[in-house]
Amino acid sequence: MDHLLSGLDTALLLRTLVGVAVLVGAVMVLLRLAGVGFGARPVTAIARAIGQLALASLILSGALTLPWTIAAVLAFMLTMASWTSAGRLGSMPGGAQAAILGIAAGGALAVGAVFALGMTPLEPRNVIAVGGIVIGNAMTASTLAGRHFRTLAHHRSGEVEAWWSLGAPSPVAFAPVAQEAVRDAMIPNLDQTRSTGVVTLPGAFIGALFGGASPLEAARFQVVVLTAIMLAQAVTAIVVTRRLARMGELPAPE
Repeated sequence: MDHLLSGLDTALLLRTLVGVAVLVGAVMVLLRLAGVGFGARPVTAIARAIGQLALASLILSGALTLPWTIAAVLAFMLTMASWTSAGRLGSMPGGAQAAILGIAAGGALAVGAVFALGMTPLEPRNVIAVGGIVIGNAMTASTLAGRHFRTLAHHRSGEVEAWWSLGAPSPVAFAPVAQEAVRDAMIPNLDQTRSTGVVTLPGAFIGALFGGASPLEAARFQVVVLTAIMLAQAVTAIVVTRRLARMGELPAPE
């Protein structure tokens, strides 16, 4: 704890807290003026982020010096990501299970592949960095794929019910829905990947630069991360939609 606090700029921290309050307040005002009913969720989201990042800082300060804790940190990340996405998909039959299986499969496969192929040195710092980024994006893919699946299932309900009336099993009836849901879930990350270096400079690239890496090394690390994210999201979205496609009824509207 003392080590963490010793590197803290108190004046900058205070300005940061004030700035965050101003920006969140602006979000609340804009949403209210636009008639968007989010309530206090922007405030609670930022409050949770602050608390969770503070906790993560304490945990990671130990994980980076005690390598045996890395597995526990990654397991905690997977648990929280699965819990968050399962909360979004839990109202659908098999939704929570789909989120858990999808994120675990996508995250484990992508992170494992990065280090198995020697794309990044197997060091505690790298494992946590790649794992955190990949698992977070797998969570996003899980939620997007599941929500798109629900929406598309209702838009194409006639097609699904027609397949059922012909005696087709649910995976066949929902196949076009699942395929389109995977495609829709992948689009945001594919667009960001295509625009990297032109429109955006992603966090891994900036973080590597701030950490002292050369621009070329930072770019190499960013490419590794983007590729791992792509694999994780593809696996996650496919697993989630395949599991949801096993339901024997149309999902309830959100």
